Amino acid sequence: MEYTPLKKIYGYKECSAAAEELGYKIVELQIVPQHGMTHITVVISCADSKKDVGVADCSKAHRALAPVLMAFLNKTEDDISMEVCSPGIERNLKDAHEFEIFAGKEVRVWDKEISDWVYGIIKSSDQTSVTLEIEDGSEKAVAYENIAKAKFIHL
Repeated sequence: MEYTPLKKIYGYKECSAAAEELGYKIVELQIVPQHGMTHITVVISCADSKKDVGVADCSKAHRALAPVLMAFLNKTEDDISMEVCSPGIERNLKDAHEFEIFAGKEVRVWDKEISDWVYGIIKSSDQTSVTLEIEDGSEKAVAYENIAKAKFIHL
C-alpha cells in the first residue's frame, strides 16, 4: 500500500480549510478533466471519528466546496460536475494516509508477511506503518509495504 501525503493531492490544500471549518476531513479528492467538463469526486468523513457522514453532511460540504473548487480551477458551475460522498460502511482504504483520518475505526488489513487478515482498531499511523489494537488488547504494527488490502469492518 502506498502512502501519499494529503498535501500532495491536487486541490487538497485549497479545499481542506473549507471542509475542516464545517467539521469534516477530506479523505479522497479526484479532479478529472473529461470532454470539456471537470468531474470532481470528494469523499469526506467527520472530524470526530465516532460520527458518521449522512446526506445532509454531503450536501453541506458540497455547498462549501463548490465555490472553492470553481475559483481554484477557474471554472463556472456549468463547467464542473461534482459529487460529495461518505466513505461508506465497507470502504476499501485506497491510500495509507487514510489510516490517520480513520483513527479509532475497526479495520482489517491483509498482511503479506503472514498471508492472513489482521483485525483491529486503528491506534496510530505514520508515513511507514499503522498500529492496530487487536482483540487481546495488544498492539500490532503493520508496515504499509506489507499491506495488500485494508477494509473497514462492518458489523
